[in-house]
Amino acid sequence: MPVAVPQQTDTAHTAPQKQGLTSGQHEPDESLVQSYDAFPQEITGPTVWERETLLKDDSLWKKCWSAEQVKELEDSYEQFVKTGLDLPQITRETFPLSSSVTSFLREIREHIVNGIGFVLIQGLPVTEWPIHKSASIYLAIGTMLGVTVSQNRKGHILGHVKDLGNDPTQIHKVRIYSTAARQFFHTDSADIVGLLCLAKAKEGGESDVVSAHHLWNTLQKERPDVAELLTKPNWYFDRKGETSEGQKEWVQKAVFYWHDGRLISHYDPYYVKSITRHVEAGHIPGHSPAQLEAIQVLEDTAQRLALHMVLAVVDIQFVADTHVFHARTAYVDYPPPHPRRHLLRLWLSTPTAEGGWQRPYPDSDYYKRGGIQVNNQSETCPLDAE
Repeated sequence: MPVAVPQQTDTAHTAPQKQGLTSGQHEPDESLVQSYDAFPQEITGPTVWERETLLKDDSLWKKCWSAEQVKELEDSYEQFVKTGLDLPQITRETFPLSSSVTSFLREIREHIVNGIGFVLIQGLPVTEWPIHKSASIYLAIGTMLGVTVSQNRKGHILGHVKDLGNDPTQIHKVRIYSTAARQFFHTDSADIVGLLCLAKAKEGGESDVVSAHHLWNTLQKERPDVAELLTKPNWYFDRKGETSEGQKEWVQKAVFYWHDGRLISHYDPYYVKSITRHVEAGHIPGHSPAQLEAIQVLEDTAQRLALHMVLAVVDIQFVADTHVFHARTAYVDYPPPHPRRHLLRLWLSTPTAEGGWQRPYPDSDYYKRGGIQVNNQSETCPLDAE
């Protein structure tokens, strides 16, 4: 029987902002992991979409700031500057937004959390602003959609997607966002990921998104054996050395969960493929040939179903990591003195207290859930990649 995804009420604008460190990565609560037999054959509802539908009507996923809203964002920034606070201190209270902007973002938040799961917002004039202003306004926009969480061992809640010359073949220690390599379909360790484009590449660096629920339905029809493998919590995800004292160097989990009446996904092939050193050390068994085939089928199917888009400078893309997979093509930067491709990234938690989806992890009800937290590293907001 088809299963429709239930709707939840958006209460993000009423809940207080809280401080503290993010909860980090966790393995699922074994008592909450359901077997493949409990999963629906088909998901229905607004989270299931096909590329052709969205290509016919891009108003379903493209929004644009009005001139008045841009002016209101600038006014809010000027008021924030007067407080003398730093970027990590940006909250809904310290950087209040106008009623027009707030209403606009509430609608977008519902669209992301309980709808098709992504949006492209056009027209933020970052080419006219200094980086501090762009970063501050972007963070303030993010606070209306969720709660910023740390993205790496350095505590970055403002991330920078930029080629730092790192070797993408060293996947056991290099995060792919710091290279120009292709990013395969994946989710991040958050509920929502945001990207604000400051500078484009000469070639490539384009974006693809696919409904994880449409992907699931397709696998159930074409390769139910693969769908079943992806529901088993015996996949190893490398932490790439971003561990706190006493933590294992990997986590073990499933790719798809059926929990609280929703299909939830969590996956990144680079973290799955970079476990070789742990296997060679005899710590874990590694993945079977059937599992390796499954992740290739997952990637191939996602590519076939995906919607392709190009982020222009001034565009923001927000994607729900709960039910959308996203990818990026490899790219080539312009030679100096042109700037390198540069996107500002946010990882956002959408707490259950504010209408976020329940997840089968022990931190499900935490306010700042997910992310990457190493020991007591405090939150930071560098204004360039490091």
